[in-house]
Amino acid sequence: MPGQYIPHALLEPLRHAVAPNRVVVVYGPRRVGKTTLLREYMRRHDPDALLVSGEDIDVRAYLESQSLARLRAFVGRRQTLIVDEAQHVRHIGLNLKLLADHVDGLRIIATGSSSFDLAQQTGEPLTGRKRTLLLLPLAQLELGAIETAHETRANLELRLIHGSYPEVVLSESNEDREVYLRELISSYLFKDILQLEGVRHADKLLRLLQALAFQIGREVSLAELGTRLAMSRNTVERYLDLLEKAYVVYGRLGFSRNLRKEIAKSRRYYFYDNGIRNGLINNFNPPALRDDTGALWENYVMVERLKRNLYTGRRVASYFWRTYDRQEVDLVEERAGRLDGAEMKWSPKPGLRPPRAWREAYPDSSFRVVDRESYLDFITGA
Repeated sequence: MPGQYIPHALLEPLRHAVAPNRVVVVYGPRRVGKTTLLREYMRRHDPDALLVSGEDIDVRAYLESQSLARLRAFVGRRQTLIVDEAQHVRHIGLNLKLLADHVDGLRIIATGSSSFDLAQQTGEPLTGRKRTLLLLPLAQLELGAIETAHETRANLELRLIHGSYPEVVLSESNEDREVYLRELISSYLFKDILQLEGVRHADKLLRLLQALAFQIGREVSLAELGTRLAMSRNTVERYLDLLEKAYVVYGRLGFSRNLRKEIAKSRRYYFYDNGIRNGLINNFNPPALRDDTGALWENYVMVERLKRNLYTGRRVASYFWRTYDRQEVDLVEERAGRLDGAEMKWSPKPGLRPPRAWREAYPDSSFRVVDRESYLDFITGA
């Protein structure tokens, strides 16, 4: 498997998004395969595109110039400009705007590993000229292209414990996977955040993430986290926002139609990758030797469902649902006025019904249990 290309679900959306005098921005965590996606796009659709890196000092000299003459000279006769790691280029939004506005027919793609930095630079200048795509660690609907159904089921525990970063999937031993994940956490996970002015304490970010790792599937109290970590509530809130923008975790709000017993203002947090979560708490034991398998399962299914919705263009609003008397539904999706509920269970539980309060409040909603026997359609089906 080493060296094998795993087809990206974003390849076709990228092809359709690219257009003359438009900028397509591909966001995503570090090391999820953005450069590989760009090279495959070029190989299949645009071999003459100019691919450059924002980490190259000579490239930055042109792309930071705000000089239309220099920018034109840099692009030359190429019809497509691709800027990888564009967050390293100062004023990248303004310079790409100059190119998009004044070089007729030019197609532009830019990638960035952090949404907050690149969004700040491209947001206002490129209003109306920009399309954005999000690339995450490999989705099961992508891995299905290189696996049989039997292999997918055999690899389930591997995904649960080591996650789905491309390098992890393509590694041949658990030792290599764990070395890679530890390196990823120590070298890359906080890199974007710590470059921001005013963020100096990687140890506090680490402790915050470790606290979140033990609260998957439970509401998070900012005040409680602040007390435990000796940080103010505002600092906790700020750090959580930055961790979301760096694609380490994402938050989900409670669903409510303003019924008295429903919890609506709190949030639950999930990790974009199980391997990162387990690396942060230094626990790569198999499910049979763990007491947090239920939380791992919930995190895995949640993020795989998120990727499935994202890559298939299925627009839904996602929540959890819980009442003050502790009746709950792990996932609620709202789409076109319809509510669909799902409960995540590692072990099959035949006949499990939705909570009574849910049935009474939302009698027209659907409900399903997602366990290891039934999960594949839930995370890969169209």
